[in-house]
Amino acid sequence: MTENCECPSEAGSETCEPATATSSVACPACAESGKTIDSLTLKAMLAHSLTELRETEYRFCRTTDCSVVYYSVDGKQQFSERDLREAVHNKHPDDDSVFVCYCFRHTPQSIKEEIVRTGGSTVVASITAGIQAGQCACDIRNPQGSCCLGNVRAVVDRAEAAESAAVQPTSSPR
Repeated sequence: MTENCECPSEAGSETCEPATATSSVACPACAESGKTIDSLTLKAMLAHSLTELRETEYRFCRTTDCSVVYYSVDGKQQFSERDLREAVHNKHPDDDSVFVCYCFRHTPQSIKEEIVRTGGSTVVASITAGIQAGQCACDIRNPQGSCCLGNVRAVVDRAEAAESAAVQPTSSPR
């Protein structure tokens, strides 16, 4: 387990990785380095016949403004969101309706609603409890092929900051 890992140790090394882990194989569309993706994740996410997959290594492109989600390292195959079963949070970090947690079905909107309603969020603790109970499958259900907690924490932090700013009384001029 690495220091940068956003997951509790129960998530396991297969689903938990440092936020900076990338490969040297660049996305053919945006030229950014992609993250190695397990073929099981790719198979679970594709909305195509799996006969389209080849015996090659695939990468996940995290770049927000790039249309490619998965690509083969030989550059012969690319898949965009229209080829997938789910929208990808990494491609739409500001879209409140796109799942940020695919296992427990949390969206930025549901997180914001809880914060407005209760003044805080229990989503990280809830997901952590699910991981500890063996109910997590981020390695398969999350398009990035790894734990969602880093993404979830970022959404919670932004939502709590926005709510805090919204409820701060404005000082009146003297």
